[in-house]
Amino acid sequence: MEYDTAFPFLYSLSFSSQKINKTISSSSEREREREREMVRIIPMASSIRPSLSTLRFAGASRLGFPFPSFTPSRRLACFQLASAVPQSPSFGLKASKLLRGDGKTAGVAAAGNAAQASTTASPENVLEWVKQDKRRMLHVVYRVGDLDRTIKFYTECLGMKLLRKRDIPEERYTNAFLGYGPEDSHFVIELTYNYGVDKYDIGTAFGHFGIAVEDVAKTVELIKAKGGKVTREPGPVKGGKTVIAFIEDPDGYKFELLERGPTPEPLCQVMLRVGDLDRSITFYEKAFGMELLRKRDNPEYKYTIAMMGYGPEDKSAVLELTYNYGVTEYDKGNAYAQIAIGTDDVYKTAEAVKLSGGKITREPGPLPGLNTKITACLDPDGWKSVFVDNVDFLKELE
Repeated sequence: MEYDTAFPFLYSLSFSSQKINKTISSSSEREREREREMVRIIPMASSIRPSLSTLRFAGASRLGFPFPSFTPSRRLACFQLASAVPQSPSFGLKASKLLRGDGKTAGVAAAGNAAQASTTASPENVLEWVKQDKRRMLHVVYRVGDLDRTIKFYTECLGMKLLRKRDIPEERYTNAFLGYGPEDSHFVIELTYNYGVDKYDIGTAFGHFGIAVEDVAKTVELIKAKGGKVTREPGPVKGGKTVIAFIEDPDGYKFELLERGPTPEPLCQVMLRVGDLDRSITFYEKAFGMELLRKRDNPEYKYTIAMMGYGPEDKSAVLELTYNYGVTEYDKGNAYAQIAIGTDDVYKTAEAVKLSGGKITREPGPLPGLNTKITACLDPDGWKSVFVDNVDFLKELE
């Protein structure tokens, strides 16, 4: 998925051809860096946004967009992995400043990128490593037209908590994180509001978010009382027994309410439509290390779903992939951005993505001015994801 130039600052770090201006002078230093990378393994936390040193992007003219030099106005303690329109749905590196300017080509000051790469391994070893990597879905990112209105709806109608909120006036956007528990242990929502932008195109590719509740009927009554829109009344799912309902938030994003007992992860699903389900299942198993939890064909309604994730559906967030018979392409709009996932090694992750047929849109390496390592990619359908180094991620939180 690539967005058009109606939003001139939309692309944050979706470039596979970034240059490194500084290089490491000795092979011994490279080896020491590699060794440090191999031993730093701890769990994930919340999303992060780095401070950036003065930098410019190489390859801008090839992409047909002007990219400027800039000097950031202040250091941000955290780095969200997506941000605003006019910012990229991708990796949120203060993109409105990254993507303004005269289009001249320069390199990114990212010393140590190559030096910190993983030890070269065979394709078989890389794909096997993915299965052992410590991964967790961190947050899902999308844009809204009225942040306060959306926060009010999510907290009052859906029972979420506002975990934190950050306004970046010099870049004309605000982020809010909402969920059912701390970011270091729960899958959460990252909302982005761009000053003056009150409407986005959700498109036909994005499906819905899933929320587990103990009583769907009571939740629907509450939502109606608050003026919310119910698009599917409570009742058993077609062909099954689970009680569900569908609602829409003020921006038109759909939420499926699923009746379940108490769960540690109420924000439990992100549904995306794909054009070839078997291809997607293979990709997410190999490149992302996800497990196919279940697959269900519904020939009567001409669709098939596959649940992919890092743990059981009743205890963790999962990715629900939907294939509609005969539909191979969808419009992704400009509202939904991406899912962020933690990893122990962004370099091996990028190798696995390439080996599995995905496209790397941000080569793995440390971010300028901050040694947090990330990589970003597109799946075969163009859905964006970003992977963040687990250890670096926690350091940023500190």
